Amino acid sequence: MAIKSLLSINKKKQKGVIVDRNKENSFPADLMTKCPECKKIYLTKELEQNLKVCPNCDYHYKMTAWERVSIFIDEGTFEAFDDNIRTSNPLKFPSYLEKIEIDSQKTGLNEAVLTGKGSVKGEQVVVAIMDSHFRMGSMGSVVGEKITRAIEKATELQVPFIIFTASGGARMQEGVLSLMQMAKTSVALKRHSDQGLLFISVMTHPTTGGVSASFASVGDLNIAEPQALIGFAGRRVIEQTVREKLPDDFQTAEFLLAHGQLDAIFHRKEMRDKLATVVRLHRKGGISHV
Repeated sequence: MAIKSLLSINKKKQKGVIVDRNKENSFPADLMTKCPECKKIYLTKELEQNLKVCPNCDYHYKMTAWERVSIFIDEGTFEAFDDNIRTSNPLKFPSYLEKIEIDSQKTGLNEAVLTGKGSVKGEQVVVAIMDSHFRMGSMGSVVGEKITRAIEKATELQVPFIIFTASGGARMQEGVLSLMQMAKTSVALKRHSDQGLLFISVMTHPTTGGVSASFASVGDLNIAEPQALIGFAGRRVIEQTVREKLPDDFQTAEFLLAHGQLDAIFHRKEMRDKLATVVRLHRKGGISHV
């Protein structure tokens, strides 16, 4: 008589029907979410209703660009810019365009930033929202071009420009062309500033590399979400360079606020109201309406 292994397919008989126990006891993989900070587990739907902020420890999860639009921009007012621009492969990097296409299908974006115009509590703005789910929000030529065009559109419309950054830095597959976006976007912001217009930079987790060293850090107001990682080089690289042990909270939003690089930290649930107030205060005649 053959002996059946307990490690074989996990099945049982019920009324003459073969039932797969693994399938019977399974549930959707995205039904529950475990907080990486406090390790508590929540229904994913419950977490989304809380704007993807942990109810227990206040950990701010990453958001997609479209999720950010849905909680920040007035419903029905958002109009996207430059969705037709496509990334090329100037350095002939293997499989680069294939990876771009995969991320495009996954996120619904043509690149790692979504740009457009809309209103925030009735105040007209132009926004750029980086998405770390697309190539880790890395800054390539199309990202720089879309942000630059958005800034120029804000200048043309004479409205504030707001950017939400989330990036691993410059995109290595585009080499120096990626680094050139730092200068291009900064020049556009200078022209925007010369018109007396407002630029608000909102740094979310993570904002690093060439993005943190360019447009993310030159706002009239530099804001961040709680606990966001913000910095240029990695912690280990800096420690090896200066040969010193860095503080545990180094490169966090709270550390940068304490040392003068940030103007404020806004909780995600307060972000919309507070930025709308700032925009209202900075438009002509705005003070009389507050």
